[in-house]
Amino acid sequence: MTNHAAFAAEDAVTAVPLPAQAGRHFSSFPPRRARDCRKAALGRMDLGASGVLRAGSLLDSMKASSPRHAKFAAGADHEDWMEKHPSALEWIDAVVAAAKGKQIVMFLDYDGTLSPIVEDPDRAVMTEEMRDAVRSVAQHFPTAIVSGRSRDKVLNFVKLEELYYAGSHGMDIKGPTTVSNHKAKADEVLCQPATEFLPVIQEVYERLTAKMESIPGAMVENNKFCLSVHFRCVDKEEWDALGEEVRAVLEGYPDLCLTKGRKVLEIRPSIKWDKGNALEFLLESLGYAGRGDVFPIYIGDDRTDEDAFKVLRNMGQGIGILVTKFAKETTASYSLREPAEVKDFLRKLVMSNGTKGQ
Repeated sequence: MTNHAAFAAEDAVTAVPLPAQAGRHFSSFPPRRARDCRKAALGRMDLGASGVLRAGSLLDSMKASSPRHAKFAAGADHEDWMEKHPSALEWIDAVVAAAKGKQIVMFLDYDGTLSPIVEDPDRAVMTEEMRDAVRSVAQHFPTAIVSGRSRDKVLNFVKLEELYYAGSHGMDIKGPTTVSNHKAKADEVLCQPATEFLPVIQEVYERLTAKMESIPGAMVENNKFCLSVHFRCVDKEEWDALGEEVRAVLEGYPDLCLTKGRKVLEIRPSIKWDKGNALEFLLESLGYAGRGDVFPIYIGDDRTDEDAFKVLRNMGQGIGILVTKFAKETTASYSLREPAEVKDFLRKLVMSNGTKGQ
């Protein structure tokens, strides 16, 4: 049976100093149920702080999403970055000590975190070893997958029905479909704040799909409440043309915005809802809002995950872990290099929690 136990004092290892973090507990915020999450998302997102691409910045942003073009820190600068964002795997004892006596809640991105980034997004499958690691984590802690993919698609990849899933960058949240020991009833956890945008998203999907047919390697993915234009397989000489085609289509849809990911352009509704809001919603649904005995861990590799990292930093509790081989600006406290290290981290975290409930 699923056992979401907190780390007890006797289960924690000797404390190791953590990187500097605020010592505040969760701020108190009112419970938000599925029926009013749409109200919470009313209003347009802060375009200045959301990474929305503006005129003249699109091609540069596309280049910046490619390791071949990005300027990464090296030498002493990289060492300085690692001091600020040390390996969560090497500092696992510190993480366990910080979680001592608290309930861990695990949040995991999918692409680039549980599965490698691949040329064909439909083939971004996770290994059985990773699936076993995630399954084991879910037996000990409430666990959610938070992805830009559609909820149904990421569920099909992960194939674990005991998890919470937040698809479309958190705009499509649903609880486990199997019996679990969560505090929230699975059938009560449902949040879809962008439902009214479904018709326009489908319309834009059809227009973009037609436009991308003239650009070899381009692919438009329908993630239900958002769209992804993948250009990983597009010749870089075509990037400018691709970006202009995308921007031209979106000119007629002022309620949609354009952001970037790792060799992907994202089209999303311009509402105040992102992965950070999804994290808050799930914590509230689980009954952990305003409590100091909870320790959220969010692991992700993409710019969209920064919204969740910022929420944790503002809460002053829990940690964000960025998956990257390169130094880059982030609000996360720790880092891991690749999905293989994520798997090892999850396994060690479970081992540190002992064999209770198994």
